[in-house]
Amino acid sequence: MATEVDSGGGGTISELYSSSKRLLLKTRDALERLERLEYTSSSSSSSFSSSNAFVSGASDDQSTAIRRDIIQIQSLCSDMDRLWRSIAARSQRDLWKRKVEQVAEEADSLKASLDKYVLRHQKRTQEAQERAELLGRANGESSHVLRIFDEEAQAMQSVRSSSRMLEETYATGVAILSKYSEQRDRLKRAQRKALDVLNTLGLSNSVMRLIERRNRVDRWIKYAGMVLTIIVLIVFWRWTR
Repeated sequence: MATEVDSGGGGTISELYSSSKRLLLKTRDALERLERLEYTSSSSSSSFSSSNAFVSGASDDQSTAIRRDIIQIQSLCSDMDRLWRSIAARSQRDLWKRKVEQVAEEADSLKASLDKYVLRHQKRTQEAQERAELLGRANGESSHVLRIFDEEAQAMQSVRSSSRMLEETYATGVAILSKYSEQRDRLKRAQRKALDVLNTLGLSNSVMRLIERRNRVDRWIKYAGMVLTIIVLIVFWRWTR
C-alpha cells in the first residue's frame, strides 16, 4: 500500500504520523498545565518567597521539555514530508500531504503559544525586579528578593540559550540524516544503472562482485556516519541538560 512507504529506519509514514499525533496531544496537555500554573502563580499572594522561585524553576523545566517535544514533532513532519512525495497513488499522496500540513500547522501553533508564554514570563520577572527595586529604597530587606529574581533571570536566559542550541543541533542532525538518505537513494539508482550497463556489455562476474563489495563498504560508511551523528546529538542533549 502507498501508506507503507518506509523512511529508511524511522518507520512507515503511518507510524510517523501516529507518533506525531501522540506527541501533539502530550505537548498540548503539558502547555495547558503550564498556563494553569502561570494563572495560579499570578493569582496567588503577591509577596515574594522561595516557593515562588521554586514554581518559576519548575515552569522553566516544563517549557524546555515542551520545546524539545515541538522540535521532535517538526522533525517527524520533515520525515513525513519526504515520504509522502514518494507515494505513487496521487489520491493517497494528496491525503498524506494534507495530514502532514495539518500536523505542521498544529506544531507551529504550539510553538507560538510557548513563545508567548516565555515572553509573559520574562515580563513578569522584569516587573518583579522593578517592584523589588522600589521596595529596596524603603526597606533594606529587599536585597534578598533582588537576588532571587536575578538568579531566576539568569536561569531563564540559560534555558533560552540551551533551547536554541538544542534546536539548532537537532535541525543540523535532521539535515545530515536526510542527506544520508538522499545519498543512499542515489547509490541505489547508480547501482541499478551500473548493473544494466554491465549486463548489456556482458562483463565478467568478478567485476560484478567488486562493485557489490564497494557498495557494501559505502553502505557501512553511511550507517557509521548516521550512528556517530546520533551519538553526538545524544551526548550534546545530555550535556545541555
